Amino acid sequence: VQLVESGGGLVQPGGSLRLSCVGSGFRYAFSSYCMAWFRQSPGQEREGIAGITMNNATTYAESVKGRFTISKDNVKNTVYLQMNNVQPEDTAMYYCAATMCVSADHVPLSQNSFHYWGQGTQVTVS
Repeated sequence: VQLVESGGGLVQPGGSLRLSCVGSGFRYAFSSYCMAWFRQSPGQEREGIAGITMNNATTYAESVKGRFTISKDNVKNTVYLQMNNVQPEDTAMYYCAATMCVSADHVPLSQNSFHYWGQGTQVTVS
């Protein structure tokens, strides 16, 4: 499985970005997988911020709830993260992750729950 993120960059506080993650090489249909976005700042642990299940049920970390939206396109094998009203504390490397869904209604935002990872895309808010 290969996950490739894109869309990161430099953005001013209050601005918006949309991250994309294209997946390939899945054994099963992309629609069967739970997807998530994590982020990691220097010196910090990797944090799960948004997840989406095979039924499009979503989970968000409190730090991004109401500002970020996760979605996926099963035809394009792509998961998105729409980031609105970004703040300097959102500066981090953002990673896409995938795993077979255990539950159709909930995806835990823990690193141990995900088996496949992308290389990351840098987001800098300044």
